[in-house]
Amino acid sequence: EAIVTSEELGQDLEHVEVLQKKFEEFQTDLAAHEERVNEVNQFAGKLIQEAHPEEELIKSKQDEVNASWQRLKGLALQRQGKLFGAAEVQRFNRDVDETISWIKEKGQLMASDDFGRDLASVQALLRKHEGLERDLAALEDKVKALCAEADRLQQSHPINASQIQVKREELIANWEQIRTLAAERHARLNDSYRLQRFLADFRDLTSWVTEMKALINADELANDVAGAEALLDRHQEHKGEIDAHEDSFKSADESGQALLSAGHYASDEVKEKLTILSDERSALLELWELRRQQYEQCMDLQLFYRDTEQVDNWMSKQEAFLLNEDLGDSLDSVEALLKKHEDFEKSLSAQEEKIT
Repeated sequence: EAIVTSEELGQDLEHVEVLQKKFEEFQTDLAAHEERVNEVNQFAGKLIQEAHPEEELIKSKQDEVNASWQRLKGLALQRQGKLFGAAEVQRFNRDVDETISWIKEKGQLMASDDFGRDLASVQALLRKHEGLERDLAALEDKVKALCAEADRLQQSHPINASQIQVKREELIANWEQIRTLAAERHARLNDSYRLQRFLADFRDLTSWVTEMKALINADELANDVAGAEALLDRHQEHKGEIDAHEDSFKSADESGQALLSAGHYASDEVKEKLTILSDERSALLELWELRRQQYEQCMDLQLFYRDTEQVDNWMSKQEAFLLNEDLGDSLDSVEALLKKHEDFEKSLSAQEEKIT
């Protein structure tokens, strides 16, 4: 009877399980004694049937034994119910403690001030954080289930209702805190990603500008018309590539302006990079225009050299014609010479237009 009337219900789930195991051993022992009680009842019945002179005493003792037995079984059933209830409450406490422990462990990861140093590291952190958020989404069902279990246990175990409510509130407080941490970290990582994306575009564009400047400055001025034409064609190709990068410059500028409009924590750096990017683009266009003028001047010069050379060659050939002493020895030959001279004068007039 001391076992079934014990008020000890355990301090935690492991302790309750130990008590339940001891109680199961008691129940086995109790079941073993039921046969003994049956034998007592049978023997008492036999004595009464045989009209034993102590029949009244036998009946009294029989009733006493049966009453004690039924009382013991009733107490055992109550003890079993209490231990079962205690196990439910302690299992709830354990599940809540484990869930809170997991939440705090993940909370430490989300409290990190590492938001990446470059685009690759930020992307890796974002992937890791998205994994944590998936874990949180899966945990949400467990939190809801534990809250529902708390409501049920408060109804079925009113004596433990206040303690269960404390655990429930502790769970909800930790859950709301980690959800806030997760949202804040995701926002900071997104801010970091947008910054690093902008900085990566900035580095790519400024590096490309440097390479393009080197290409534009690489060619020396030509020494003939064909070379000058090739220079102008190649220079126009560079302009085509510059024009093709206009969308990239525009996109980078829009990204930077969006960061400034959002009051990004790196606004000063972004503003500085936007100024540099604008200056670099302007400097590239100015360089291209300067070289275009130089190449066109070179082209004009080479055309002039070619034309003067052609005129010089023509005059050298015509000088020999003019120095000819042949004036003709007949009417036909004189007329032929006059025709040649007229042709020469027409050619001279055409060359004069080219020279002037």
